[in-house]
Amino acid sequence: MLVKIELYHDGETWCAKGIGEDIFTQGSTLDEAFANIKEAVALHFDEPEQPINILVLSEISLGSAKTTAS
Repeated sequence: MLVKIELYHDGETWCAKGIGEDIFTQGSTLDEAFANIKEAVALHFDEPEQPINILVLSEISLGSAKTTAS
């Protein structure tokens, strides 16, 4: 089973919501958000019939890349 999660920063916390599933959680840091996603998915699918894979989709800005002139 594949569960897709949209991850975004709302200005204060990292928010995660399920795509096609009624799942929502958040965390102060990315590590906390990832841990909370795993817990929320496990609780949502109390006793799944098959293993659950989680795919996190996010738009994370890395800033601008500097190029060197040749």
